[in-house]
Amino acid sequence: MIRHTVLFKLQDFDTEEAKLNKLNELKSALESLPAKIDVVKGLVVGLNVNPAEKFDLALVVDVDSLEALALYNTHPDHVAVGKLLRPVLESRSCVDYEI
Repeated sequence: MIRHTVLFKLQDFDTEEAKLNKLNELKSALESLPAKIDVVKGLVVGLNVNPAEKFDLALVVDVDSLEALALYNTHPDHVAVGKLLRPVLESRSCVDYEI
């Protein structure tokens, strides 16, 4: 099994409320993916509650293999979420490891 762990930092927003609204939109969109992408065995999304930390959102996805991860990454519904994220993304960090 492969665990795909991604951290996202969003760009600055005019208000914290606007940023929180976008984060919640992204969280909902990501949480909808397991019902649409059958290779996803588990998915958790969390919003950072610690203002001392750099990243805003964490995503953890479990799949059976690197091949399944490639299918997840290229799935049209995953790509659509990426289109919501890209315009507001400042940075991203990722680790894929066996569990």
